[in-house]
Amino acid sequence: MSTPALPASVDAMLELLASRGYLAERALATVTYLALRMGRPLFLEGEAGVGKTEIAKVLAAALGRKLIRLQCYEGLDVASAVYEWNSAAQMISIRLSEAAGETDREQLAADIFADRYLIKRPLLQALEPDVAGPPVLLIDELDRADEAFEAYLLEILSDFQVTIPEFGTVRAPHPPIVIITSNRTREIHDALKRRCLYHWVDYPSAERELAIVKSRLPGISARLSQQVVRFVQALREQDFYKSPGVAETLDWATALSELDARSLTPQVVGDTLGALLKYQDDIVRMQGESLQKVIKDATSEN
Repeated sequence: MSTPALPASVDAMLELLASRGYLAERALATVTYLALRMGRPLFLEGEAGVGKTEIAKVLAAALGRKLIRLQCYEGLDVASAVYEWNSAAQMISIRLSEAAGETDREQLAADIFADRYLIKRPLLQALEPDVAGPPVLLIDELDRADEAFEAYLLEILSDFQVTIPEFGTVRAPHPPIVIITSNRTREIHDALKRRCLYHWVDYPSAERELAIVKSRLPGISARLSQQVVRFVQALREQDFYKSPGVAETLDWATALSELDARSLTPQVVGDTLGALLKYQDDIVRMQGESLQKVIKDATSEN
């Protein structure tokens, strides 16, 4: 079974993403198209919940490629991100060889550093050939990782190869499709950004967010979906610690649908506000008259 070809134009990229329910703005579709055609990593920055991670998942599904995800965190190291040796299995092999009277140390060393003892983590997996084509490598929330790991990643992205002292150099026959995301909790070094095509993923306009809700939740009423989007758009104008992203919009709309809500009311909004706002200070700020005003504006028929 053949895998889908890469999109031949920006319009084709828009259609490809839309076929999987991702309604991208044209600028994002353009930079994604160029990243694929030029073989460059795509670096996406933006607030949490605006769809940065989702685009990697959609690309992998739409192109029929394997998705390999590396979730970054503080303290991430080579053993967790690239490879490590299965030391327990190696020790068993050594003991079995000694018990069998095999004393050729050079041969034994070659045997225990064979491929079968190599535990391949996401970055090494992404360099391996696949019948479906180069995989989509998602390096998620790079800003959470330490700067030392960022420097190591820079080396890998330069040549798409990893050198393992005991094993040799593993080089990708064809570079993977690389998507790097950052929530900008810290700045990423310019050296890494220079190797990527960059795009800031912003909150969607009201029109596009409404289209996303209708696409992802076709069972929700037109009236409720409009009210949900108006309400969320108004919240993003507030000075919150964390404004709701598209992911929270969809979660909240789903919650309201599960409750059979037909319209936004102070009661139903107050009971479900935790689906939108994830910090207590933000929730408290939206109590009383502030909440009443936003609900009134969101439910207005004008």
